[in-house]
Amino acid sequence: MGVKRKSLVRGAQTNPSNRFLKASYEWRDDYLEYCRLEDEPIESERTKLIQVFPKTIVTKNSSPDVPFTWSINPYQGCEHGCIYCYARNSHEYWGYSMGKDFERTILYKPDAPKLLEKWFRKRGYKPEMIALSGNTDCYQPAERKLKITREILKVFTDYRHPTGMITKNALILRDLDLIQDLSKDNLVRVTMSITTLNEDLRRVMEPRTSSIRNRLKAVEVLSKAGVHVNVNLAPIIPALNSHELFDLVKAAADHGAKSVNYIMVRLNGQISDIFEDWVYEHYPDRADKVLNLIRAAHDGTLNDSEWGKRMKGTGENAEQIKAMFKVARDRFLPKTETPPLNTEAFRIPGRQLNLFS
Repeated sequence: MGVKRKSLVRGAQTNPSNRFLKASYEWRDDYLEYCRLEDEPIESERTKLIQVFPKTIVTKNSSPDVPFTWSINPYQGCEHGCIYCYARNSHEYWGYSMGKDFERTILYKPDAPKLLEKWFRKRGYKPEMIALSGNTDCYQPAERKLKITREILKVFTDYRHPTGMITKNALILRDLDLIQDLSKDNLVRVTMSITTLNEDLRRVMEPRTSSIRNRLKAVEVLSKAGVHVNVNLAPIIPALNSHELFDLVKAAADHGAKSVNYIMVRLNGQISDIFEDWVYEHYPDRADKVLNLIRAAHDGTLNDSEWGKRMKGTGENAEQIKAMFKVARDRFLPKTETPPLNTEAFRIPGRQLNLFS
């Protein structure tokens, strides 16, 4: 008799076919029945790490909704498993599914630090903030072992180059020494993504992220270390976490955040399919309400990719959320001007000309 294996927690309930592939597969009924009788897994839920070697590591962003032009993604796919993640669609370009594959097949780029140095040493290079990361989380679980993000931060530190960091993992505190060093010269901003204060919701919506308690602790520790921390309340999902908006802003302020912002949920590409499966599985009592309110905020569709409005939505409910956020921010975190990151400290290590610049 086979040993029963405890499957890893995943956000997606399914593994839909890749829309770019002509062929797909389905398990034969007799094999499914065999697995059921023998208590054997149909396929491994273990996370698979695969090395990839791109020619460049810095990617240009063309969306006017995103406040940065350049970004680095040390990883493709993300084990955090957030059910709403817009980055899921990008996994299909690598030949995988945006469902479970996105969470259990992680591509990593060990040459990223060397490629970043090469980027900085281009003739005539002028420094501009580079985000870590624009797609998947640079502090997802694989980073604990691989330490690619830490090595990238060392490059930013050596070259005194500005960076903005986005994460929902308290693992960022491992690199407090490097982040604090960058902060001394106004070379870093950290954004911590916090979606809910409800751990039960967090466990099923973002199953392998840090707990809310640990994320708020990370905000506090970073802030006390002199690092400018922004808290991103994203996404706000009507009838799931929208009622928490006021408390979320207060929690961010209480733990030392300097600023907050929010993003309305948007289910681009095939994400709407797996989100529907998820919400009916975990919240059947309000699934229809959640989906209808999302549609109401995006002109009747779950999939809104229109620049300029996709991040905040439209309609009555979206306007109520916007008003609630403004009241909360004005009360707990009155908006203050944040100085731009420093681009004057950039240097090429070993070049004596830096002494006279």
